[in-house]
Amino acid sequence: MENYILSASAMDFFQASWPAAVLMLGLGAGFAVVLLIASIKLRVQQDPRVEEVYAALPKIDCGACGFAGCASYAKAVAANPELLGRCSPGGADAMNKIAIVLNLQISGSGAPQRPIVHCRGHKNDKTFYARYRGIPTCTAANAQPLVQACAFGCLGFGDCVRSCKFDALHIVNGLATVDYSKCTGCGACSRACPRFLIKMVPFTHEPMVAVACSSRENGKNTRAFCKVGCIGCGICAKQTDLFTVTDNLSRMNYEKYAPSEAVTTAMTKCPTKVIVYRGKTAPADVNPEEKQTAAAS
Repeated sequence: MENYILSASAMDFFQASWPAAVLMLGLGAGFAVVLLIASIKLRVQQDPRVEEVYAALPKIDCGACGFAGCASYAKAVAANPELLGRCSPGGADAMNKIAIVLNLQISGSGAPQRPIVHCRGHKNDKTFYARYRGIPTCTAANAQPLVQACAFGCLGFGDCVRSCKFDALHIVNGLATVDYSKCTGCGACSRACPRFLIKMVPFTHEPMVAVACSSRENGKNTRAFCKVGCIGCGICAKQTDLFTVTDNLSRMNYEKYAPSEAVTTAMTKCPTKVIVYRGKTAPADVNPEEKQTAAAS
């Protein structure tokens, strides 16, 4: 008798609930169809070239291009080809690959951008009025007058070093020094320098020649403030038009640079030896402490 009652109760429950179950099943199927149609209708079409552009990039997300990362830059350059060439770490190789993907013609050298520190003054080269005891950053020191005699030279507190994610900068005897074997050309160091000494330069050759100074003082003051500063004498400009002297400072035309006998002569005749090589294969720039050690031995 009890079994009969239980079976009857189960049957009653089934008869009462199956319409609701069918209704829920129908609603679920309906929602699924609506979502499927919406996903098709509202789907954002992805440019198939974006993945190919992304594959050509170094994928280090350094931000040198001005975008959050390589994926963002890939989307941007696929949509606006005028952004081509902004990937400094990828250099000419990445630019050429992206140009092929986007069917673009490249103009210009396409040389990779690398930083050059336009100062050669190590600690023993500089004249100091007093010892700085404030916040140990270049930004803080630059806000104070008379930290060092040269108002244009490297302060040596390492803001650029801290900005570099690739360990490509170090302070060597008071001077920011680039390790080009590690440098990707991201430009973070250039943006970090409060005195704008670090410039991103197209490395059309390896190594590059540079005027390692930013001082616009007259020759007399420069000699008093720094042993290795440019005095604006113009000897380099007399050898080749790659050099021009304005505001007491020689400047190099990096875009047009090519090794030549005239450039070598300009380097040799420079009285303060401020025209130097920079790059992976550049000879080491000996600092004053090492010179003194070598002389003593």
